[in-house]
Parts: sequence; C-alpha cells; structure tokens
Amino acid sequence: MNDSYAGQPGSGTVSARISPAGGLDILSRNEVARLRDASSSGLHALLRRCALAVLTSGSLSDDPRGMLEQYPDFDIEVLQQERGIKIELKNAPAQAFVDGQIIRGINELLVAVVRDIVYVATQIAPREFTEAGSEGLTQIAFEILRNARILRTHIDPNLVVCWGGHSISRHEYDYTKAVGYQLGLRLLDICTGCGPGAMKGPMKGATIAHAKQRRRKNRYIGITEPGIIAAESPNPIVNHLVIMPDIEKRLEAFVRMGHGIIVFPGGVGTAEEILYLLGILLHPQNREIPFPLIFSGPASSAAYFEQIDRFLRLALGDAVAERYEIIIGDPAAVARSMVRGLEKVRNYRLDTKDAFFFNWSLHIPYAFQQPFAPTHEAMAGLRIRRDRAQHELAADLRRAFSGIVAGNVKEEGMRAIELHGPFRIDGDPEIMRALDTLLKAFVDQQRMKLPGGTAYEPCYRVAHGENAAPA
Repeated sequence: MNDSYAGQPGSGTVSARISPAGGLDILSRNEVARLRDASSSGLHALLRRCALAVLTSGSLSDDPRGMLEQYPDFDIEVLQQERGIKIELKNAPAQAFVDGQIIRGINELLVAVVRDIVYVATQIAPREFTEAGSEGLTQIAFEILRNARILRTHIDPNLVVCWGGHSISRHEYDYTKAVGYQLGLRLLDICTGCGPGAMKGPMKGATIAHAKQRRRKNRYIGITEPGIIAAESPNPIVNHLVIMPDIEKRLEAFVRMGHGIIVFPGGVGTAEEILYLLGILLHPQNREIPFPLIFSGPASSAAYFEQIDRFLRLALGDAVAERYEIIIGDPAAVARSMVRGLEKVRNYRLDTKDAFFFNWSLHIPYAFQQPFAPTHEAMAGLRIRRDRAQHELAADLRRAFSGIVAGNVKEEGMRAIELHGPFRIDGDPEIMRALDTLLKAFVDQQRMKLPGGTAYEPCYRVAHGENAAPA
C-alpha cells in the first residue's frame, strides 16, 4: 500500500511513498547509498531511467530520451527504514496509479528494477565482466536469472521465446496473439523482450488460452537491458521482469532459458537476434543439439520472410535453412510444430543429463558473449567476408545490426550519430548489396520506427566493397 500519495494538479504526475510488493525486503546501507548516488560512479541515473520505463508501461514511444523529457522532474529514491525499505516516487506518471494506489504489477516491476540493478552492481565485481572466460560469463548470466527467481525446477521444457518487432502492423500483431493463444492452449509459457508489438501479442493471446485451460502460475517473462528498456517499456502482461547488464547477456539468457524460439516480423533488432542464434546453432559443437526455431507471420508477411531467408542463405549458405522452419498464416501449425520440437529438447536433455531450466550444453563462443560497443571505428572494422567460418561471419553480421539498433534507439548510439554522422558498414560486395536491400525494405515497411513518427533518417551507410562510395 502507499504510505502517502499526492497528485500534482494538471501535470499528469503524482508523488508517492510505496511499500515494495514482493521479492525485496531489505537492502544494506551501502546498497541504498549507491542507489542514491547521482555521480558518474553511482546507480541513481540508471535506476531513474529504468524505473521511469516501468512506470510508463504500455508507452508506444521508441525514443529513450522522450520519456525523460516528458517527465523531467521525475525522481526515485530508495529509503532505508526500521521495518524494511520504502520507494519514494516524485512527479511520477499518473498512469501508474489508480485511486491513489500504485498498480500492483507496476509495483512488482519496480522491485525487479531495484533487485537487478543492485545485484549486478554489488554482487558481480566489474572485473568479472572483462576477465571472466566463456564459462564465467555464462555463470554470471545464470546467477542473475537465479537471483530473479525465474529458473523453475521440476517443469518439463515449456518456455517459448518470441522475438519480433515492436512497431509491427495491426494485422501482424493480431497474428502474434493468435499464435500465443495456440501456445497457451498447449500449456506453454511465454518469454519475450518485454516490450510492445510482437513482444506483447503472444503474451496477450496466451493469457486467454491459459484462462480457458484454468491454468495457474503462468509465466510471462520479459528480459531486457538498460539500453533497451527506456525505448521499449515493459508491456502490462509481463509478470517476471529481468534486466540483464548488456545486450549479449540478454541474448544468452533467452537461449539458455528458452526451449524453443518463434520469430515474428520485425526490423533490425529482430535480425540481430536471428543472427545471434543462428551463429550459435551453426557452431560445430552445437550441431546435435535440438533447438526448435520457427519464423512465422500472416500471409501478408510472406515476402518479409522470403527476404530474410534469401539474405541468410546468401550470407551463410543454403545449409543455414536446416536450422529453421518457416510457417506462414497458420498459428495452430506453429504451436504443433513447437510442441514436437520441445519433445525432442526434453529427450535430449534427459539423455545428456542437462537441466530443463538452463541449457548448459549449448556452446556459446566467447566472441558472442563479449559486449559490442558500436563506435564508428568498431562498425567500420567488422569483417563481413565469405572466407570466414559461418558462425564467425554470423557474429559480425549480428554486430552490424546491433550497431544500427544502437543508432536508432539507444542513447549512446544516437549521440554518436549526432556527433560523427552515420556508421559505415563494409564487407563482401554481394553481402553488402543484399544487406542494403534488406535494410531499405525495413525502412520502406516502417520497421525502423513507429508509424506516425518523423521520417526515418538512416544511422548507417552500406558500402559495396572496400573502396566503394557509401550507398
């Protein structure tokens, strides 16, 4: 319950002191002090940004600076009191409250924000991120997920990760709901990037199916990271939120926790996710590991997946298509195929004595785990060449899309573009032409920004060959 509540007349904001709902009882004095520290070494700026994203849950903005500009006076403070902690909100968005009480789900997501920020900052030494090897970084991802209490034992493989764009059309969104409904009827849980669009639709569809099946304790897991959450606020259906420290650990959390993945129409972020997963599955050490991967959308999206399929085959070879299935316009067929795939996952985990709740057997190369800083130098230095191993080429293609995502929606990327102009991407001429065609299609289909916003200004230039002029 709120200890206090005060609306600000005509401002659309309120101030309140609330008791955290579940999962966060006490913090040390040092942890509280770091959350209040507004210096460059403190955690307050990160806490404020992530908390505002949660309080504006359901927002359609994809500008990470927009919310802070809309609520410039917003602030949050964690208070240590004799009976535990309180969270004080100042000039918070009124939409997070009803009749003087903070909405329970938003309260729980606020707790998740504080929990994950504190845990990463105080329990994982900074040097571990740079000095840990591949197994050490996997252990870090595991510990963050375990601390969030979402790794469930004694449950057969049933967690389906759904990827796709946040700015998809209404028809595509309705299709994601239909697929989620079919998954829910088969008692499967949903994990997404936690935002709107293709991240919300499957969860919404599954809630209806779970209700029909009278299923309780459903999991609608949202996994995000600080650079993304401000641009993609959690949707209202998420009941388990985890904030991983960077995009690479977020992606690893998806593939370690998830038992199968469905990809809906999207943009560069979705392409990044596809290339990340395919780069892992193409690694020789993962050849025998079953991992159902389905690309799906309504009939109107058939051309989109034809483009994706064509680009993947051209860049990585026709054999890459053996690792995914394309199902168009048939939600029930998607769900049935996923169930068959999950049965293979279950049998494999039993045979190899691997855990159901965390895919330890999957080999993720160290290069896939290292954070990629999308500077102009790093983007220009990507080695997108045919003479590389498939999984290595996929890794650099993933980094190219990651840089475009940063230039589109992440504060540091947007700032770099404003200062130094578009990123330059160069490599094998045939791959570059295919990449340019794919990116132009994303722009034409309004998959880079939400429809209705300002005209999209590319944050990249694709060069067709080492000495070619920018496209």
